[in-house]
Amino acid sequence: MRASIRHGAEQFEAAAAELKRLGNADWLVEHIGSTSIPGLRAKPIIDLAVRIRDRGDFDAHRDRLEASGWHIGSGVRSHLVMLFEREGQRTHIAHFFPAVEWEENNQRILRDWLLSHPADAAYYESAKIAAAAAARGQSASYNSAKTAVIQGIVDRARAERGLPSAAVYDK
Repeated sequence: MRASIRHGAEQFEAAAAELKRLGNADWLVEHIGSTSIPGLRAKPIIDLAVRIRDRGDFDAHRDRLEASGWHIGSGVRSHLVMLFEREGQRTHIAHFFPAVEWEENNQRILRDWLLSHPADAAYYESAKIAAAAAARGQSASYNSAKTAVIQGIVDRARAERGLPSAAVYDK
C-alpha cells in the first residue's frame, strides 16, 4: 500500500504536536519509517522518533500520553515505544530515545540514508514487498524477513559516519 506523502506529512505534524503537547514541549520529534521517504511504498502507519532527556523525562509524561490513547506495546528492547490506534488499527508508533543515543539510533540513520540514496530506497522497497509476501505465506514475520536488507543498508550508513555496526533487529 502506498501512503500519500502529503497525507503522511500532515499526520506526522499533527502527531508530533500532540506528543509535545502531552509530553514535554522541548522534545524533538522527527518523522521516520517508510512514510518519511517520498515515493516509498508504506503501510499507513506514521513512525516518529522522539528525543527525550532521559527515562525520567519520559516517565514524567507517560500518564498523560496513556490517558490520551498512547500505550506501551512493542517487543522492541533497545528503547521505549508507544503505539496509538484508531478503531482497532495501529496508526502511529512513537520511538523514544534518550538524548545520549539520539545521533546513533538506527531508525534515523536509515531514514537519512534512504533519503539520499535512491537505489537503496528502491532495494529496501523490494525487500518490504518480499517480506510482506513471506508474512502472508507464514514463512517469516514481516520484520524478520526484511532485517538482512536493513542491516546491510544501516551498516553502510553507519560506516560512512564512522560508527560501528549495530544490530537493527532488537525484538
